[in-house]
Amino acid sequence: MSYAIYIADAFTNERFKGNPAAVCFLDEPCEEEWLQQVAAEMNLSETAFLVPGGESFGLRWFTPEAEVDLCGHATLAAAHILWQTGRLAKDEKACFMTRSGLLTAKLAGEWIEMDFPAETPEAAVAPEELLQGLGLIPRFAGRNRMDYFVEADSEETVRTLQPDFGLLARLPARGVIVTSRADGGGGYDFVSRAFYPGTGIDEDPVTGSAHCALAPYWAKRLRKEELVGFQASSRGGIVKVKPSGDRVYLSGQAVTVLRGQLEE
Repeated sequence: MSYAIYIADAFTNERFKGNPAAVCFLDEPCEEEWLQQVAAEMNLSETAFLVPGGESFGLRWFTPEAEVDLCGHATLAAAHILWQTGRLAKDEKACFMTRSGLLTAKLAGEWIEMDFPAETPEAAVAPEELLQGLGLIPRFAGRNRMDYFVEADSEETVRTLQPDFGLLARLPARGVIVTSRADGGGGYDFVSRAFYPGTGIDEDPVTGSAHCALAPYWAKRLRKEELVGFQASSRGGIVKVKPSGDRVYLSGQAVTVLRGQLEE
C-alpha cells in the first residue's frame, strides 16, 4: 500500500524559505508507532497526517521524536496541499479535527487564513534553566499550556541569541518562544525565535502555534488589532496575526517543493 505525501514550505512564498512540513494522506487511521517512524524518516520539524472524515479531516502532527498538540505551519501546509491538488475546491473551507479541537483555514487572495486558539502567556517565574539557557534577563517571562515565553530587550538580541539547547531541553514545557518589538526597519511589528530541543527540534524555522501566544501579547502591548510578525530563523518567515477573543487568526503563504508516494 502507498500513500500520497508532499513537502511544502510554509509561511513563505519562496521555495527553501519558511518552515518545511511533510503532508501525508491516509485512507484510515494508522498505528501511532508507524506514524512516528514516518515522521522520523521525514526528519522535518513536523509531519502532518490527514484522514478524511466527512466534512472534515482528522489531522495529527509529529516531530521526529513526538506527537504535538498544536502546529501552525504543518496545518498551513496541509490546507495548501488540499487546495492545490483539488481535494478541496478553492472556495471550500478546510476543516481539521485535532488534539486542539476544530481548526479551520480558508483562502484569502494569495494568503491562507487559519482560525486557531489563543494561547496567551501568563506571567511566570523564569526557571534557572531558562535564564541560563538563553543567557539574558527577560523584560517579561511567562508561559502558556505549551511553552515558556520571553520578551527580550531588542530585535538584535533576538536575532543574535545563541541558546544552550541542553539546558532548554530540561524545561518542563514543549519549548521556548523569545520575542521583541521590531526595530522598525522591516515592515513588521515584532520578531521572534522558537526553540524545541525537548521534542527534537533545536530551532523551529517558523512556528504558527507560537504566534497564538505572540498575537495576543503584542496586540495588547502595541495596541493594534492586526499585526505582522517575522520569525528570525536562518530561513525566516512572515506570519500575519489578528487576535479575536479566545481565537487568533493566523495568515501565511505556502509553496510545494516535493510530491511523492510513501510505501507502507
